[in-house]
Amino acid sequence: MKSLKIFVSVLFFFLAASSINAQVIVKVKPVKPRVAVVTTVSAHPGHVWINGHWKYSVGRYVWVDGYYVKKRPGRVWVSGHWQSVPGGWKWVPGRWK
Repeated sequence: MKSLKIFVSVLFFFLAASSINAQVIVKVKPVKPRVAVVTTVSAHPGHVWINGHWKYSVGRYVWVDGYYVKKRPGRVWVSGHWQSVPGGWKWVPGRWK
């Protein structure tokens, strides 16, 4: 009985972990990004601006505001974007390169 509980727990963990990386394919073309005026007055030295973007949520697009993050030495921020895929569109998150 104890080994069955362990097996079920491990199975649940792997199923939950695999769903985290699942891609959502959206059939409706993404909206063009908003034009945002970014002022450097509030930026701290050593920070970089992460652009806002449209997120698909509950059947519609919602705007996610941009924000500043601390720079990573020797790395460059690559912005996220919507990519056309068979059957619709998917969001490719931004990342440090």
